[in-house]
Amino acid sequence: MRLLFFYGLRNLLTRRFTTILTTLGMALVVFVFASIIMLAEGLQKTLVETGSSDNVVILRKSSETEVQSSIDRHQASIVETLPEIAFGYDGQRLLAKELLVLITLQKRESDSIANVVIRGIGKESYLLRPQVRLMTGRVPRLGTSEIMVGRSVAKRFQNAGFQETLFFAMRPWHIVGIFDAGDTGFSSEIWGDADQLMQSFRRMDYSSVVFRLSDSSLFKKFKKRIAQDPRLTLDAIREKAYYKKQSETMATFLRILGISLTLIFSIGAVVGAMVTMYAAVANRTAEIGTLRALGFQRWSILLAFLLESLILGIFGGCAGLLFASLLQFITVSTMNFQTFSELAFSFALTPGIVIKSMSFSLFMGFIGGILPAIRASRMNIVDSLQEV
Repeated sequence: MRLLFFYGLRNLLTRRFTTILTTLGMALVVFVFASIIMLAEGLQKTLVETGSSDNVVILRKSSETEVQSSIDRHQASIVETLPEIAFGYDGQRLLAKELLVLITLQKRESDSIANVVIRGIGKESYLLRPQVRLMTGRVPRLGTSEIMVGRSVAKRFQNAGFQETLFFAMRPWHIVGIFDAGDTGFSSEIWGDADQLMQSFRRMDYSSVVFRLSDSSLFKKFKKRIAQDPRLTLDAIREKAYYKKQSETMATFLRILGISLTLIFSIGAVVGAMVTMYAAVANRTAEIGTLRALGFQRWSILLAFLLESLILGIFGGCAGLLFASLLQFITVSTMNFQTFSELAFSFALTPGIVIKSMSFSLFMGFIGGILPAIRASRMNIVDSLQEV
C-alpha cells in the first residue's frame, strides 16, 4: 500500500500542470462548501452564545420572539415575586423587565438602511449578561435619554459612535458608551433605560422578563408553576434554547444553499478529475503493461490509480480549507429572519466542518478516479506492451 501511494504521488508530481489545475477545481468546490457551512455555523454560534443556561426568558404564550411578545406590568410583577428567582449580592432579585423594538439606521459605507435592535433594560440586566463589557465611556443613567451601543452597531452605522446622537422615537438619544459582548448578538444591539424607551415608543407593555434561576434544576418546576397560574398567559424558555431556536431557520437555509451550490460545482470538479485520470491512463499504457508483466495484479493497478485520484482530492481539500480558514477574520452581517434585524457575525471553522469538507473532497476524488482506475486494471498485458 505504501509503495502504491508513493507511486501515485510521484506520477502526480511529474504531471504538475494538470495536477495543479485539477487540484484548483476541487479546491474551489471545497472552498464554496466550507465557506457557506462556516457562515451557518458562525451565525448559529453567535446566537447560541448570546444566551446563558442559567437565565430564563419569559414571553407571552405563542410568541416566538421578543419582537412578537407583550407582557403587561401586572403579569411582570407577579413573575417578579416567584421563589425560583435568584438574588444578587445586593439582595435584589436577578430579574430584568425588558423592551425590544426595531428602528432603521443608515449604514456608514452606503446609503442603505437596516433594522437595528433597541433593548430597553433594567439595572439588573448587566448582571444577567456578564459577557457585556464596557469598551468606551460609561453605562447610561436610568431615567435619562442616554444609551450605549454595541461594538458592531458603532462600527457599521452612521451617528452611532461614542458621544454622537441618534434621533428616534421623536427625541434625541445621546450615546455615552460603547460595549462589547464578544461574538454574541448583543454586540448588534443598542441599550437604554426600558421605562424611558417605553414612554418614547408609546408602549404600555414589556417584551420579555429575563431572570436567573436560584438553581438550574428548578426550571421545570417554574415552567409548570406559570403554566398553572390562571393570572398568567406566559411561557418560559431557557435563554440559550431561545437563541438557538432563533438561529435554526437561517442556519438551515444557509446549509441547504451551501449543499445545492456545492453539488453544482462538484460536477465540474469530478469531470476534471476524471479527464485527468483518463489522460494519465492513456499516457501510461506501456507502463501499466510493464507492471502487469512484473507480476502486479489487476487490483494493484486499480488501487494505484484510485489512490492517485484520492491524493488529488486530499490536495484539493487542503487547499480549499486553507483559503476558507482565512474567512474567519471577516465579519459579515445579515438579517435575522426571526427578528428582521441586522446581525453581525464571523465565519466559524470547526473540526466537524474540516472533516465534512475533507470527506467530500475525497468522495470527489473517488468518483473521478474509479472509472479510469477500472479501465487501467482491465488492460491486456500484450496489448499494453505493444505500446513500448
